[in-house]
Amino acid sequence: MGKKVLMLASNLGLWGEELQAPWDALRKAGFEVTLATERGKAPLPLQLSVDPDFVDPVQQYHVNPLEVVTRIKEILATGEWDNPIKIADARMEHYDAIIVVGGPGSPLDLVGNSKVHKLLVEAYKDNKLMGALCYAVGAFVWARKPENGKSIIEGKTVVAHPREWDFTGDLPYSLYGTTPDNPGTDLVTPGFVFPLAVIVEDAVGQKGKVLSDPTANREKPSVAYDWPFVTGLSVESSIAFGQKIVEVLSK
Repeated sequence: MGKKVLMLASNLGLWGEELQAPWDALRKAGFEVTLATERGKAPLPLQLSVDPDFVDPVQQYHVNPLEVVTRIKEILATGEWDNPIKIADARMEHYDAIIVVGGPGSPLDLVGNSKVHKLLVEAYKDNKLMGALCYAVGAFVWARKPENGKSIIEGKTVVAHPREWDFTGDLPYSLYGTTPDNPGTDLVTPGFVFPLAVIVEDAVGQKGKVLSDPTANREKPSVAYDWPFVTGLSVESSIAFGQKIVEVLSK
């Protein structure tokens, strides 16, 4: 029987490919993937993340390939993400790995979520694989070792979204595919909710290492593996992140 993976995604601002790429990679490899969100509603992508014409204002390039946008819209149309469980109902003993995916909404309902921290600590105690992509890496910062109160990534090598990429303009959270039952939010934040690299550097401590390469791109993605953690930089590394998770779980 294939291994079981719990995948957490935001209800407030998913970046489409950051769920789609590892989701497709794991399912294609034969793993059983359970999707979970805070509200138990389908995780909807930011409209910006399904716009093939969108140019990242910091990096100045088109970040959403047409084939990726097409696949995300196919997933939404066929209902693949329609029935997630609530994070509150997830039990780590039922899974072999836990993956937290990113997007600007992840700091709002995943990174600081005590229920997420509980799942991560349980996975850490049982030596299970844990993955996080983009801003979701912040969830590892606040998941604390029961023996000393330090972050579970203390002393580890992890990836963190570069400071050079931190968006500081007004950031809307308009979602694609909203319904009356899953309306999203009209929230606007002044840039990203917090600078990720700073808190990750503090969490790994002097014996850890943070990889934060602002030159990363689709041809040169940035993914780190330091058991039990797999971490990926941002959307450009989504495919490589999913592939690494599959590789590690297949051993």
